[in-house]
Amino acid sequence: MTLFHFFNCAALTFGPHFVYYTATPLSEYDALRTCWKAALVYLGTTLVKLVCLATFLQVSENDNFDVSQESLKAVINLLDVLGLYIALTQLTYRNISQNHKFQAVGLCWAFSDSLLHRLAPLWVGARGLEFTWDYLLQGLESNANLVFTISFTALGSLMWLRKSKPKFIVPLIYIAAAVLITMPSIINYLRQGLSWDFSKVVAFELLASLCLALLTWQLFIACQRPIGQ
Repeated sequence: MTLFHFFNCAALTFGPHFVYYTATPLSEYDALRTCWKAALVYLGTTLVKLVCLATFLQVSENDNFDVSQESLKAVINLLDVLGLYIALTQLTYRNISQNHKFQAVGLCWAFSDSLLHRLAPLWVGARGLEFTWDYLLQGLESNANLVFTISFTALGSLMWLRKSKPKFIVPLIYIAAAVLITMPSIINYLRQGLSWDFSKVVAFELLASLCLALLTWQLFIACQRPIGQ
């Protein structure tokens, strides 16, 4: 029964990544090479982030929300922006269009993040004798992170790869990107500052991811139209 619970949690956590890959045109292109390159950039970015966090961040004795420490975390998290910028603009990919490239990069970035941060807790915790909803909620959180990441890579493709954009769209793109960048700090504030339980935080992440995805989709469609229409 515990093994069945583990497989259910693992399918909820990692299954949507495979469904997205097979259900979209990514499987018809040479997207696996793109994914591997993006995964290497993610691992390098994460290693640098861990070094920075260990060097500059102070270990807190309590779980209270510390504005200075969270601000420092937010600055260090900007390394993810640099990593995605490198993955989208500096690496060369064959036989893949711009629209499919950001999806492949975002999909692999989110999958690598879930694999690195959620596989070990699932393997250790979800196989325990006592059933808990926390690991199912972690799977839902992984899905929200997938939507967040693909939304940000879509905005990144508009910021860094598309030169011709309607002028009124540009501020909205940067505002949406700023919200996505600060989302980890917002979530930490809900957990530590407002003492929300895990289920409420995950519900907020799912709702926020859907809203930002819809906004990103509308911005992306607006930028696809010829200027002047």
